[in-house]
Amino acid sequence: MKSESLREAYGDELARLGETDRDVVVLDADLSSSTKTAIFGKRFPDRFFNMGISEQSMVLTAAGLALSGKKVFASTFAVFLSRTYEQIRQSICYNNINVKFVVTHAGITVGEDGATHQIVEDVGIMSGLPNMKVIVPVDSIETRSVINYLYENVRTPSYTRLTREKFPVLNDGDYNFILGKATTMRDGNDVAIIANGAMVSFSLQAAMELKTKGIDARVINMSSVKPIDRDAIIKAARETGHIITAEEHSIYNGLGSRVAEVVTQEYPVYVHRIGMNDTFGKSGSAWELFDYFHMGVSNIVHASESIFREEKKNANIS
Repeated sequence: MKSESLREAYGDELARLGETDRDVVVLDADLSSSTKTAIFGKRFPDRFFNMGISEQSMVLTAAGLALSGKKVFASTFAVFLSRTYEQIRQSICYNNINVKFVVTHAGITVGEDGATHQIVEDVGIMSGLPNMKVIVPVDSIETRSVINYLYENVRTPSYTRLTREKFPVLNDGDYNFILGKATTMRDGNDVAIIANGAMVSFSLQAAMELKTKGIDARVINMSSVKPIDRDAIIKAARETGHIITAEEHSIYNGLGSRVAEVVTQEYPVYVHRIGMNDTFGKSGSAWELFDYFHMGVSNIVHASESIFREEKKNANIS
């Protein structure tokens, strides 16, 4: 599979929107060459605002522009937006206004930049805010579709989480993102692997390996974390009886926690969460870190196999 940059897809899509709508404005906190908002800035300098290393001011300016009727996209690295929690809470979410935060360089795929830059708590932070929508796209195609969907349909705060690294392209050109709807990437009835971001491609690789072991794994891309697709989760729980969640994020307050909340309320089954286990990141090669933190393909395979074999053993005993 070819890999493409999610942040470059974001930058290109911003510029396309800017061509047709003069109310689209973009803000960045001195990182536009990395977040790729510079693509928009070069074409439309009068609608691009580099706020410098002043993220709180960027958020408050975004609020003012949105209240004046502009369609605002604001970007920086994920870890740096976290320092603006109060401003996002009080000025954006409390007023429920149309500001679209699109952050890059999230998770452990920041790699050699190390623990201080590898934020793995942000999905939980943003999901806890009233009115905030939270999205973690899987590839460049979904990223483009997300940006278009938010532009066309969402007039409330949103948080879209992108990464530094290129990801495999898993969707085709006909894909359309819908907020609150999951996509089944591979069907199966023995175990359901619910993932987003980088972990979807890992989950698909794991499913192929599991097939050779006689285990048929369903893989679900849950890019919309808030709102989450409760129906897809309940259906997976009913039809497979086992759920693995996989996310490039802490297992606390992220995708795994949201999935567990749904099944405990609706259809209790065992949920095994794969992600950062109450720890900070570490400097190293982006892709090697997944294995270091037990989040790689082999870890998904092992968890799925263990759960399935244990279930069969219990069934034989009973």
